[in-house]
This record gives sequence, C-alpha cells and structure tokens, in this order.
Amino acid sequence: MLDDFLTRAAVAGLGLVLATGPLGSFVVWRRMAYFGDSLSHAAILGVALSFVSPLPLYLGTMIVAVGMAVLVTWLAGRGQAMDSALGVIAHSALALGLVVVSFVPSLRVDLQAFLFGDILAVGKSDLIWIWSGALAVLVVLIWRWQRLVTVSVNEELAMAAGIRPAVEKLILALALALVVAIAIRIVGALLISAMLIVPAAAARGFARTPEQMALIATLIGGFAIIGGLGASLRLDTPAGPSIIVAAGAIYALSLVGWRKRG
Repeated sequence: MLDDFLTRAAVAGLGLVLATGPLGSFVVWRRMAYFGDSLSHAAILGVALSFVSPLPLYLGTMIVAVGMAVLVTWLAGRGQAMDSALGVIAHSALALGLVVVSFVPSLRVDLQAFLFGDILAVGKSDLIWIWSGALAVLVVLIWRWQRLVTVSVNEELAMAAGIRPAVEKLILALALALVVAIAIRIVGALLISAMLIVPAAAARGFARTPEQMALIATLIGGFAIIGGLGASLRLDTPAGPSIIVAAGAIYALSLVGWRKRG
C-alpha cells in the first residue's frame, strides 16, 4: 500500500497533524505565531547544512531549529525582547542558509520544494522520521499538558502551584522546533506556521475546553490534508499550498458557523 505516492503523502500528512493540532493550540493561546514562523525560516539553514554534510535532512534541520529555539529562549530569559531576538536570529539564519545554497547547485534546483513543500515526494524513510517526530511531540505534550495549560492561562498561578514557566516555555519551543523539522518536507518552510495556526484558530470557536480544542484542531488538520491532496490531484495544483488553502476554507466556514451560533 505504501508504494502508492498519494497514500504515502496522506499518511505523512496525517502523522504531522497529530503534532500540529495540539501544539498549534498552544501557539494560538500564547500568540507564538511569529516564533513558529521564525523557526521555519531559520530551518532553511538546516536544509543547506544537511546538503553540505553527512547529516540526514531531518536531523540537520532539527539541529538548527532546536539551536535557535534554545538561543532565543535564553536571550528572552536575560531581558532581550523576544520579537527582536527572533527577527535578528531568524533572518540571519535564513540569509546564511541562502548563501550556503548558492554554493550547492543541486539544492538550488530543489529549493522551491523546501520553501513550499513537496509532500508527494515523501518516501518510506520520510514516514519513519515524520511519525517518530510527531509521536514524540504528542507524548511530550500529553506528559506536560496540565502544566503547559496552566502556564498559558496564568504564569503567576503556575508559579504559585510550583510550576516553572521558563521550563515549560523551553519545552514548548523545543516541540515547535521538532515539528518544523519534520514538516519542512510536507508543507515547506513558508507554510509550516499556517499548518500550526489555521486548524487551531478554526477549532477555537467550537471548543469548550483546551482538550476539545486540541482534538478538533487535529481533526480539522486531517480534513485539510485529505481535502488538499484531493484538490491537488484533481486540479493539478501544488500539494502543500493546496493543503493550506483547504485549511483556510475550513477556517472561513468555521467563522460563518461561529457567527450563526453567536
């Protein structure tokens, strides 16, 4: 069954939404859209490094994304403005990645696939990386769920309960870095944030609890994957952007439904 490229694409996408659904909920709650966007831009440096070194693509991307997440969290903890630190580091990493790309002719040809995704080219080895990474993120989120929710709601309340907000923020940043690393082959560096934000934003109006929002966001992400792949096959459009368009359409419908309920 996995010899069918469309089946592999669907399995890869569904594996990704297991992580982006619940993680995207935290991105929406904590207004971390710029953080995820910056990580995805910096991931291009990881792609470039993996082409000029023996590192596998996902591992090289993960090293850069995790390194940036740790560095930005460290700088923020020492009084640096988060948005400024993100802007400086992300754009510097992106620029350096593009400079490295200019020295790798084979990567220059494939750069668009890493910017906008190439889910239809996912192979069996990619599925192992994607599902392993997604399940790892899901396990961490389940393990730290109550602590992360408490910190997202009220950091002072979390500290009173003996929770260290800095630790939970770092865990969330590392989870985002891992998702960026496994998603870059599917939706690309420029669209990863959309996969995190759009399903969660669509789910927000229908959820009564944080757990419901995470579950609904995961389901919406799954529908977007299947719908986007179907539209790509029928209309001969790029698969990654088609998935995001499908998610955006669901979000638009959710606004109509939310307004009618209100």
